[in-house]
Amino acid sequence: MSYTAADRARWVREDPARKRADRDDFARDRARLVHSASLRRLAAKTQVLQPGDDDFVRNRLTHSLEVAQIGREFGEALGCDADVVDTACLAHDLGHPPFGHNGEHELDLLARDIGGFEGNAQTLRVLTRLEPKRVHADGRPAGLNLTRASLDAATKYPWPRGGGPAATTKFGVYADDEEVYRWFRAGRPDGERCLEADVMDWSDDVAYSVHDVEDAVASGRLDLRRLRDDADVTEVLRLAEGLYAVDLTSDALGAALERILASGAVPTAYRGSRGDLAALKDMTSRLIGRFVRSVEVATRARHGDGALTRYGADLVVPEETRAECAVLKAVAAHFVMHAQERVVVMARQREVVRDLVEACAQDPAVRLDADLFADWEDADSDAAARRVVIDQVASLTDVRALALHALWA
Repeated sequence: MSYTAADRARWVREDPARKRADRDDFARDRARLVHSASLRRLAAKTQVLQPGDDDFVRNRLTHSLEVAQIGREFGEALGCDADVVDTACLAHDLGHPPFGHNGEHELDLLARDIGGFEGNAQTLRVLTRLEPKRVHADGRPAGLNLTRASLDAATKYPWPRGGGPAATTKFGVYADDEEVYRWFRAGRPDGERCLEADVMDWSDDVAYSVHDVEDAVASGRLDLRRLRDDADVTEVLRLAEGLYAVDLTSDALGAALERILASGAVPTAYRGSRGDLAALKDMTSRLIGRFVRSVEVATRARHGDGALTRYGADLVVPEETRAECAVLKAVAAHFVMHAQERVVVMARQREVVRDLVEACAQDPAVRLDADLFADWEDADSDAAARRVVIDQVASLTDVRALALHALWA
């Protein structure tokens, strides 16, 4: 059944038999996503470090699996449908292009005259159009044909470009995908997010803030003693204030780092022994538990002990917890993403993305995948054809992007 057919938003109904049917639909959504090619491709896409840099570090797929594990348990504790949250967590990065946010920024520049590029808007495009599973009666692609609940939960930024509640470059839907967006939003105003999307978003923040630090330590890029070095701490706080918590002061962020270090969760040294690796894993477990439990308690304090779901509640993230999470993100940024060795690599990655877009646009019949070439042939404008080229490059893994660049450049 396609999104243009009968209303399948059955989670709002109270009939027990209907609820069982809803749960079956949600489990089906998750199964479709697990078996999708788009999810598999995340195994060869950058999380922080490029796949192949190290045997230990995470890629986009392992990150998504960890987000789903956190989100499923967290959502269940609040009363959300576990499969809906699980699906949203697994789906949240499907639209990310090769080379992580570096590739995303470059594609946004290259697509600026056709509405830009945003990984979260691309995720919606993958789920509802690009991933082949179902088609409409008239032959148009319907993507994975997920329920409204799952699509809504996977939408981190429920607004079109420029339509957010505050000044931001983030958005969740391109102009030519607004029909399906308005369908599953069911009249909800832009900017209002369901609880399941809140849970997915916080689980994502928790996972990458903690795990990126773990990867930095295990790969030798972060000496834990430097978290107590004044010069490094100053730079970490500067990044935290400028990138991840612009509304918080440096003093508040400094206090957050002090609380994390004083908690005893962070080892004081790391040499790579099994004992050190165990201590590092214990750090991740303790910090994840700290961040999730804090938000669960605060959310329950506001909304009570009943089952919380959909638009009946919003997630409450205490300011101190948000500050601690922001500081950990800044630690990874300072010691990994902004390291000089990465600056050179990232410049080369942006060049690869630019060259691939140009190459696909010059010879689409040869260089576009067959399904995307069909979209290119059906395009009714230069902008629509350009969007197909962007879809092609965005779909590539890091490995395939580099291989095609070596072949075509």
